[in-house]
Amino acid sequence: MLNITRKLPSSNVRADLRLVLPFQLRNKSRLLTALENGEEVGLILERGSVLRGGDLLLADDGRVVEVVAEAETVSTVRALDAWALCRASYHLGNRHVALQIGDGWVRYQHDHVLDDMVRGLGLSVSVEAAPFEPEAGAYGGHSHSALAPHAHG
Repeated sequence: MLNITRKLPSSNVRADLRLVLPFQLRNKSRLLTALENGEEVGLILERGSVLRGGDLLLADDGRVVEVVAEAETVSTVRALDAWALCRASYHLGNRHVALQIGDGWVRYQHDHVLDDMVRGLGLSVSVEAAPFEPEAGAYGGHSHSALAPHAHG
């Protein structure tokens, strides 16, 4: 089994292999999985690591592995009205939903209850298959889902 214990800094290194994972698995610092070619791999990364599409990893045998964000079922909200999109983002964030934010759209992991809430705010929602790369949290660069539980005052 191939072991991976570290990320490489961004560079122009060419990857030898690809590791395709959905966001939920890219949040794990300890994981037994398989590369795109079927080779078994164990990830043993620094705790709290979040892998992003395009990240490069160094395997224990010296090969370079590129992380690929797998397409998964997501809900995408598009709007020309920035106010409406901000309002929807506020209500989703108030429910601690990880969001990927783009120009004129926001995306979250599909949830029909959240879709109904957003539609109730007057926006349309498309369910589609796409890579999910949510915003990293404002505190320490981790996604919200990777943070320890916290209290609201």
